[in-house]
Amino acid sequence: MNIRQKLAQFAAYQRTVRELTALDNRQLSDLGIARGDIKTVARTHTL
Repeated sequence: MNIRQKLAQFAAYQRTVRELTALDNRQLSDLGIARGDIKTVARTHTL
């Protein structure tokens, strides 16, 4: 994997964290995500 791909993955990770953080607790609950799990979920799905 080259540096561009790594940077694109990291940008996707940051975008995912930002979008999930913007949701309220009820919306996160509807998705089955706890607020404390946002970074783990983002890492799992983007990196």
